[in-house]
Amino acid sequence: MKLDDLIKQASSSEDNVVSVACAADMEVLEAVNMAIELDMASFRLYDDEHKLKEMIITNFPHLLNHPKIFRHHVKNQQQAAISAVKSVRLNEANVLMKGHIPTAVILKAVLHPDYGLRTGSVLSHVAAFEVNGMDRLIFVTDAAMNISPDLEQKVKIIQNAVMVAHAVGILNPKVAPLAAIETVNPVMQTTLDAAALVVMNTRGQITGCVIDGPVALDNAISVEAAHSKGLKGQYAGQADILLVPNVEAGNILYKSLIYFAKAKVGAVIVGAKAPIVLTSRSDSAESKLNSIALAICTSQE
Repeated sequence: MKLDDLIKQASSSEDNVVSVACAADMEVLEAVNMAIELDMASFRLYDDEHKLKEMIITNFPHLLNHPKIFRHHVKNQQQAAISAVKSVRLNEANVLMKGHIPTAVILKAVLHPDYGLRTGSVLSHVAAFEVNGMDRLIFVTDAAMNISPDLEQKVKIIQNAVMVAHAVGILNPKVAPLAAIETVNPVMQTTLDAAALVVMNTRGQITGCVIDGPVALDNAISVEAAHSKGLKGQYAGQADILLVPNVEAGNILYKSLIYFAKAKVGAVIVGAKAPIVLTSRSDSAESKLNSIALAICTSQE
């Protein structure tokens, strides 16, 4: 599976609407334009009307009166976030997208007790990477939301990632709780949590996947490395989902894949009423398009 497969899957589904907070941004509008060309979704764009209209006229004039583009004037970032979130809560859109707006501002609206999108679950970040030389997509979680998750939070983070994997057609994903070693060490909490997750999986407390760990990165993704280490697990070296121990490890792995391995990526926040495209302002339009596709596929699940 490649990210292009996700784009095809998202484009084949109907009636998708993406609500974008602070859409007056070149990379955001380019991603919107690419999605429109692929007939992937309709878009509700929230921003200052004059600024947004000028940017569209200058760069994407064919989108000005496009039937799948709906512009909504707002006075500031806070109003853009609130309006975009409310449109999802009211089922006017099935995906929320962060535009040129601070993450804290849009998350404040998402988490608002009256009009927000909380469901009682943990919100977590799931990234799907297409890495040269790999025969499958590699999912990394959680590289952006949960700073230092405990065991209970890790269970919910895994469940969120498994749901995303199911949404793109991976029916029984293999989950690898990453650590520095493959043995349980009482002074390394990450290994204790990994062992507990394995037991919870075998006893039916975590379903829809196979969990094997603790495991180091090389032995999680490479059959050859796993065999050389003498790992006997049925799925050794075949992980689909990499569960990182904390946000620092996740952030480093995420950016290493992009900048060193030149991997392509799409990412989504799950655990809310609807998937959230929460890309960085520095992300390319292609990454934003991949993220929109992943979010649309996830919304169908």
